[in-house]
Amino acid sequence: MSHRFTPVARRRCCTGLLSGGYQQQQQQQQQQLRPHVSVAVTISGTCPAAVHQCRSFSSLFSSRPFHKPLDLRNFSLCNTATAMQGHELDRTDIETYIIPGGTVYERFFECPLDYSQPQNGQTVRVFVRHIVPLGKESQMRELPFMLYLQGGPGFECRFPGSVKGGWHCTAITEGYQILLIDQRGTGLSSPINADSLDARFASTAEKVEHVSHFRADNIVRDCEHIRKILCQDRADKDSKLALLGQSFGGFCITTYLSLFPESISKAFITGGIPPLVDGPDAVYQATYDRMISRNKQYYEKFPRDIARVRSIMKHLNEVDVALPDGGRLSPRRFQQLGISFGFTGGFDSVHLLVFHAANDLETLGKLSTHTLTAIASSQSFDSNPLYCIMHEAIYCQQGTPSMWSAHRVRETRFAAEFEHSWDRIVACGKDDSSPVYFTGEAVYPWMLDDYAELRRLKNVAQGLAEYTNWGQLYDVDVLAKNTVPVAGVSYYNDMFVDFYLSEKTAHAIKGFRQWVTNEYHHNGLRADSRVMTYLVSLLRGDITDL
Repeated sequence: MSHRFTPVARRRCCTGLLSGGYQQQQQQQQQQLRPHVSVAVTISGTCPAAVHQCRSFSSLFSSRPFHKPLDLRNFSLCNTATAMQGHELDRTDIETYIIPGGTVYERFFECPLDYSQPQNGQTVRVFVRHIVPLGKESQMRELPFMLYLQGGPGFECRFPGSVKGGWHCTAITEGYQILLIDQRGTGLSSPINADSLDARFASTAEKVEHVSHFRADNIVRDCEHIRKILCQDRADKDSKLALLGQSFGGFCITTYLSLFPESISKAFITGGIPPLVDGPDAVYQATYDRMISRNKQYYEKFPRDIARVRSIMKHLNEVDVALPDGGRLSPRRFQQLGISFGFTGGFDSVHLLVFHAANDLETLGKLSTHTLTAIASSQSFDSNPLYCIMHEAIYCQQGTPSMWSAHRVRETRFAAEFEHSWDRIVACGKDDSSPVYFTGEAVYPWMLDDYAELRRLKNVAQGLAEYTNWGQLYDVDVLAKNTVPVAGVSYYNDMFVDFYLSEKTAHAIKGFRQWVTNEYHHNGLRADSRVMTYLVSLLRGDITDL
């Protein structure tokens, strides 16, 4: 049944959540909330109440020494045509064109690879797609900037095609010009892949050390470096950026709030309030539990897929199946299709692949090239290798290595639920009515054998899994004193970013205005423009029923 979702009142006991049904309700008595956090809630359907023991949020996070980087040097002024033409926004030698609603300027910036050693000559080239509202090109020196930070890690920024819809339209309507950045190592920004690393470095150790600089801390320093160039002649109050971060982009914003809060006018986070942890183990313990729930929901919708998936898994255990791109469709790689469960329409997309694969086995006795190509195309690890090799590193702080966290947690706590070996599936006594579960967003050491483009990065991935020289990504002391207006949406059933871990972080950031909803999945920002407009209204104070 479809429902119109409206915000409902919420009573909080620290992280406790009591849902109040479908209709908007007036709170009869103002509940005493932690003064740092405001929360709006949308809950649909039947959602179990989550009640947690009250405790001090300050005790959840330890305070550690945090060091800001050295002062930034304006490398672009030294190394690009900007030096000859003055202000970056006055350049006439860059490519520009029009899309519906805006004029696009394609810009590149030279940034230090390592901001602690900016004079060592090592740089990365960072690409920014700059979009100015159509007809306001002459005002780009005055219009405020909204910088968008893409999800990932390891993904470039999507080309919008138009800024007349979605969050782009909201940003334009609010008076912003937009900056779409390909984060370092992705897209057009010194992309990291086997070819680029082999061309520059001879040893695995050199490659590992190089890639270690491609995390949120340096992504944020790139953004700050670029901000100084674009806003070099503005008054301080006019030189600040508004930030929008989706998923991993929200992780980056939280790092930005820790490093350079004085450079941010306001921030919006969608499905990306990061867990303030030193390592990823707690993350995967939560997300595996969520995946069990999503698998049950999937098989409730498609009960006949129980038999289909079992037949496919049996086939993949018996036959070594090569993919058209040279990869291998192992049983465990097939289970990774479950990553789509976290997106709108994800159940349907996986069902179609399962339906085609089972039909192939029934009619051909093997998987067709068409089906194999579709399966390979649905997985992003070959085209975006950082998504694999740096995935767990985004959680590591204070010298904590990841050591293939998702694999360890799966083998020690969830091996039976996510079993891939057909012999063990049978040995466990699971009959034909027992479903085989898909896995979610996780990376495993065997992927470096099954994915063709990852094979040459196997040693690098292992080196990063063992790496211990990670710095701190978040400063809880700075976040606790935050003065930047921040609003974020947490999706109650988010399969990628655990709601309860996110809620703890929201409480750790002073003034954070949090919208909690189960109306959307992880891709809510892309699925519905209302997400952005609601957050803008929430931060502006138009929504007061908190």
